[in-house]
Amino acid sequence: MNVSFFNQFSSPSFLGIPLILISMTFPALLLPSLDNRWITNRLSTLQLWFINLITKQLMTPLDKKGHKWALILTSLMVFLLLINLLGLLPYTFTPTTQLSMNLALAFPLWLATLLTGLRNQPSASLAHLLPEGTPTLLIPALILIETTSLLIRPLALGVRLTANLTAGHLLIQLISTATTSL
Repeated sequence: MNVSFFNQFSSPSFLGIPLILISMTFPALLLPSLDNRWITNRLSTLQLWFINLITKQLMTPLDKKGHKWALILTSLMVFLLLINLLGLLPYTFTPTTQLSMNLALAFPLWLATLLTGLRNQPSASLAHLLPEGTPTLLIPALILIETTSLLIRPLALGVRLTANLTAGHLLIQLISTATTSL
């Protein structure tokens, strides 16, 4: 029997070597190698098609000034996809179920978004702190509440994402344990 249902979230190791290190180097083997030709084989053609598809889906709604974010957003999407697919391999775990990884991704992106908005459109960014039609007596309290809400947003979303992923994995573990015992 299982000692604990939460053992599935601990990083497995073999001979003292964490298997996550081996599994995280695995996607590097899938990346195309440098070659003089543009498209070398079917794998690099598929990779190029996939990266172009992600970039097109992310950048179509944005204007030309937003396209400077294409590289970081596309690489983030490919990174998250590969990391989550690694969780399907046996004896590995999904690193995005860890709060530290979710917060490490959330805070810099949230801060970049916030600072970019304040730099490019300061009045529109600050206007979100006060809803339209607020009574005069409530203005100071609402500004404090909205500022606090803005500052804790990445923490709250990171915790929610981690809790949802953990709950999903626990549910799968419980169902599989019940199925094997039946």
